[in-house]
Amino acid sequence: MPFSPKTIWRKLGFGIGIFLLVSLGAAQFFKKDLIRLQFVLTLFEPAGIVENFRNMTRVLDYRTVRRRGPVYRIPYESKRLPASYPYQGQDHDLAQWIERTATSGIIIIHDGKIAFERYYLGNHASTRWASWSVGQSIVSALVGFAMEEGLIRSLADPVNDYVPRLGASGYNGVTLREVLQMSSGIGFNEDDADWHSDINRLARRVALGKAIDDVVVSLENERPPGTFHRRVSMDAQVLAMVLREATGRSLSTYMEEKLWSRLGMESDAFWIVDGDGMELVFCGFHAQLRDYARFGLFFLNQGKTFRGQQILSARWIQDAVTPGRPHLLPGADNPNSSSRPAFGYQWRLPEPPDGDYCAIGICGQFIYVHPRYRVVIAKTSADADDIPSGDERDVESLAVFRSIAADMARHP
Repeated sequence: MPFSPKTIWRKLGFGIGIFLLVSLGAAQFFKKDLIRLQFVLTLFEPAGIVENFRNMTRVLDYRTVRRRGPVYRIPYESKRLPASYPYQGQDHDLAQWIERTATSGIIIIHDGKIAFERYYLGNHASTRWASWSVGQSIVSALVGFAMEEGLIRSLADPVNDYVPRLGASGYNGVTLREVLQMSSGIGFNEDDADWHSDINRLARRVALGKAIDDVVVSLENERPPGTFHRRVSMDAQVLAMVLREATGRSLSTYMEEKLWSRLGMESDAFWIVDGDGMELVFCGFHAQLRDYARFGLFFLNQGKTFRGQQILSARWIQDAVTPGRPHLLPGADNPNSSSRPAFGYQWRLPEPPDGDYCAIGICGQFIYVHPRYRVVIAKTSADADDIPSGDERDVESLAVFRSIAADMARHP
């Protein structure tokens, strides 16, 4: 019997209602993923980059690295900064550089005392800020701790000895030393300005709750390991995977035990994590500016705490900031490196060599150490113009840091 128009409309209305309810339920179910994806897609937008860099933990999942023990109150001895710095044969205004690179905070420590500390763009001393690749240099120190505890046997060990899943990836047979030196040979496009690059596709996947371990296992190598240096953030992520398996603890827990509870840190820090709770070493560490500087002091003091206790060997510190192979040496004309600065264990070394070294993150994040001048500089920024500039912006910043360090030494 044919349905009456009223019956047809009733059934159609019921179907539309069911569809709307299902759609609403799906939207609620995926709401968190959609919010995270929107956040990641607009992360580097100039209009929102400052708020994004200091508020990632409001949107993305994270794990806390808790500080413990007494805070090391770094003494103050205020000094004036030089008005200018030399770069490419000309003098440039230092205050303009601070503004032009969208500095959100800078602290300069000379001979164990804070000589200069300023905050900008609404930041203050208690602001936690995204470190980006600076966190990779901190993680490299944790490899040193695991080595000296005997949890990692040798840097010559293949990473798949510790993480068997990597045996099915391009990391099969790649050694710990080769991933520390970003010389794994893995094919991975790090161009942050390219929508289709591996690093941007990875960020979108993680925003949707995917496991980063699965991404790492899917990677393939494009050249023999140990022959060419290129920045591959997944090499640092592999270090975290190895540390997790070797220590039996999360990266956050191990970092808390070995560093954040021993260096007199001022505040808890945060690691952004994926859907499985794995720390995102390629981008996800957040801490206060002074605590970044305290880590720099730890390296300046050759692995000693503010109390003078040797907790990481001076030999490891030295090896970490030494380019151990020809392909790690500095220079734009090095045919086996894609980077102008030299490279150690996730640390970069300016040219020409002067004993100084630096942890560098995208958009102007730095921990710079100059042992001869006894200077540590930590800088956080929201410099969106750094993304298309390649190494150029970093090379200029390193020139600024060298100029400041030399000036501090001239005016003790």
